[in-house]
Amino acid sequence: MIVLKKILCPVDHSECSYLALKYAISLALKDEAKLYLMHVIDIRLYDTEIYKFSPYKLNEIDLTKIREDLMKSLPEGTLDVLEIETIVVKGVPFHEIINAAAAIDADLVVIGTHGRTGLSHAVMGSVAEKVVRKAPCPVLTVRMPPSIPHKD
Repeated sequence: MIVLKKILCPVDHSECSYLALKYAISLALKDEAKLYLMHVIDIRLYDTEIYKFSPYKLNEIDLTKIREDLMKSLPEGTLDVLEIETIVVKGVPFHEIINAAAAIDADLVVIGTHGRTGLSHAVMGSVAEKVVRKAPCPVLTVRMPPSIPHKD
């Protein structure tokens, strides 16, 4: 039987990442695992105007505020039943997620995937796809159901 002890869930403040967070919480509750919420400040995107999911501006970044926002993304009462830690780093998202998974010896990464295809996939790449290929542990990808409209 597989028992999860450490689950890493990257959150980029998109609807898709919040759906992945719901899965991560459910799995953590099942096994009483520690949940790590992670936000990567993608420094590459601050040179352009496409960092659309983040409410933060690079020159105004307050890591304490980002950590607080991560904790606010949790459903009420979650902190009463789960051990949760936040990780906030600057860098290239897939690389930082893989590094964090290795550093904490994660048993599972739960990550949202926006399901982009075509040109937007070619331009943006897929963080989830790269994490799946290179993570040191299993990865659960969570995609928005077709019935739930999402903002890409």
